[in-house]
Amino acid sequence: MKKILFLHGFYASGQCVPAMALQEAFKDMAEVLTPDLPMHPKEAIRYIRDLTDNEKPDMLVGNSCGSFYAQMVAPTVGLPALLGNPHFMMTKFLKPRIGAHQYKSPRKDGQQDFIIDEQLIAEFAEMEAHQFDTYSPAYRNRIWGIFGEQDTLARFEPLFLQYYSHSFHFPGGHTPTAGEVHEYYVPLIEKLL
Repeated sequence: MKKILFLHGFYASGQCVPAMALQEAFKDMAEVLTPDLPMHPKEAIRYIRDLTDNEKPDMLVGNSCGSFYAQMVAPTVGLPALLGNPHFMMTKFLKPRIGAHQYKSPRKDGQQDFIIDEQLIAEFAEMEAHQFDTYSPAYRNRIWGIFGEQDTLARFEPLFLQYYSHSFHFPGGHTPTAGEVHEYYVPLIEKLL
């Protein structure tokens, strides 16, 4: 049985709509791992690398910040990846949101509150500056992107296409609905697997 590792967006958790939709779509074909990612980027990358070492997934699927991570990790662990609305400039997203927030879906540890502060933004800035350091031309066709036509948060398809050749669209926004995951993401994941 194949194994897919799904990496959620910044405000989300492993219980978000896209994660649950993927688990439902692949329940008879693949195990879909949907962990809660640490909020701090270096910690998140370490966690993802450890998880790939231990679980040996066949591919990565990300959304937003999860795609930011997947793009960096995939070439280093030898996996294909589907990047949903990758947010390559997390600092621009975080700066106007300094303060207290809540995750939009439940986390397994029960922690729903978090703070965006200057330290967190600095951590993302450091990672952003080196996010394409692991790029390899061998991955030009192994990392695919899917972009919501109504996405107003992460419009990074031109940057994506500087590195990768397979770009697809779906009619939705930044976070795909369960229906959009089934209709647009699942067929691409099946091809990449």
